[in-house]
Amino acid sequence: MVRMIMHGCNGKMGQVISGICQEDSEIEIVAGIDPYTGIVNPYPVFSKIEECQIEADVVVDFAAASGVDGLLDYCIARQMPVVLCTTGLSEEQLKKVEEASRQTAVLKSANMSLGINMLMELLQTAAKILAPAGFDMEIVEKHHNQKVDAPSGTALALADSINEALGNSYEYNYDRTKERKKRESCEIGIQAVRGGSIVGEHEVIFAGLDEVIEIKHTAYSKGIFAKGAVEAAKFLAGRPAGRYDMKDVIAK
Repeated sequence: MVRMIMHGCNGKMGQVISGICQEDSEIEIVAGIDPYTGIVNPYPVFSKIEECQIEADVVVDFAAASGVDGLLDYCIARQMPVVLCTTGLSEEQLKKVEEASRQTAVLKSANMSLGINMLMELLQTAAKILAPAGFDMEIVEKHHNQKVDAPSGTALALADSINEALGNSYEYNYDRTKERKKRESCEIGIQAVRGGSIVGEHEVIFAGLDEVIEIKHTAYSKGIFAKGAVEAAKFLAGRPAGRYDMKDVIAK
């Protein structure tokens, strides 16, 4: 059984992951880290990660970006694999992630959903067939009205996946209102919609002559990201130092 430390255990995602692990016989949370200790959990909770001396196989992080530096130092010192799910890391922190991956196993992905990461694989296959045949490619992403970044990191990851399959020869167009001109053939349009309580919706459109193919992923709850994080933790435990992502989890 995989022994896991949950960094950010008393946040919304931390609590969802705790519930998933209680029902999964392959993994157990042996300790939690959170500055707020007002929630009763079936495992000990420490306010600072430095205080945790419990033996574990992997750490899953769903906390604030400000805690990532200390987390990486902890994992490097103990040679402990870490699944980084926290977003909004600075350039300096991203560099530290890469440095840490040379000393321990680090898994970081733009989106932890197994479905989204499978979609990226499908898009690469579709792009290799359809782009040379003259199909235009557009991405429309929808999220709740509290999301501050646009386009979403997932939309950019989908575009990057397509672009990688095509030799990174395409430009991204985020706003067609800036110029009145015909659409360029070597571009991927990315449009953002914000409204209500939409958890997350990403639609990729391949538009050709007299036919359109639409590939869509809809997230109905944040539980899909929690489930992906748990699967990533089970995958990463015992892995050698290196940089991993959800593609590796899917391909295992």
